[in-house]
Amino acid sequence: MFADLNAFLFHLATERAVLVTVGVTKGSVPRESGAWMAVLPGGADRTIGTIGGGHLEWDAMRQARDALARDPADAQAPWEQSVVLGPSLGQCCGGALVLRFELVDASHLAGLRERLSVGQTPLALFGGGHVGRAIVQALAPLPFDVTWIDSRDEVFPQDVPRHVVVEHSDPVQSAVRDLSAGSSVLIMSFSHAEDLDIVAACLERLRTKADLDFIGLIGSATKWATFRSRLRQRGFTGAELARITCPIGLPGIDGKQPAVIAASVVAQLLLERKPSSPGV
Repeated sequence: MFADLNAFLFHLATERAVLVTVGVTKGSVPRESGAWMAVLPGGADRTIGTIGGGHLEWDAMRQARDALARDPADAQAPWEQSVVLGPSLGQCCGGALVLRFELVDASHLAGLRERLSVGQTPLALFGGGHVGRAIVQALAPLPFDVTWIDSRDEVFPQDVPRHVVVEHSDPVQSAVRDLSAGSSVLIMSFSHAEDLDIVAACLERLRTKADLDFIGLIGSATKWATFRSRLRQRGFTGAELARITCPIGLPGIDGKQPAVIAASVVAQLLLERKPSSPGV
């Protein structure tokens, strides 16, 4: 999780830790290959991330704390442990996995950021209103790199989650040109005119690069019918318009409160998401 990664790297700047990573897995296991947990010096509650909980995690934490208690001059090389899950561990998943342990410190910051952030999905969120803010908060613990864009520079809150980069763009649709390849896009600006221009810019990018994975527009079926008509007048085909999802959110989740809409939209993003690597 991106919030966990930032918290881990923040602590690692000033103290050592043991990084525990799930390696090769076989059968049914609590977490996938690539899942990780960082154990920091101190009490049992000083952990970030999870490899699945239960006795498996408890024993990994014990090994990590033992390693941290040793003199730094005697720091051991990375080591691995093969684990078969079964009743003896109180975990009846029935699978097997390998755990990798490594002592890390501030000298590993750059490499760990690159290694552990693989698989983050780039997401562009157009609109700094109530729903946009709720979505940003809902995405905080999830594997998305968020670029939050609005034509109004003053609309962004003073404090934003660490996984978010805010961007003032006027005209707002010009930001579409510079989005990362593979981005998902959510469109919910304060203006229907801006929304239309952003949708059109996304469709133009699909024509030239075809590298946006998901484009979602907030609004009703009536709004989308109006937009479809206007976009056809701009020369877009029915096949191109079919790439736009409107309304956004999972069917059956009712409610217009920003938090409810955010939960529905984020669940849809997770269903649509295409991880770029295993273990994420």
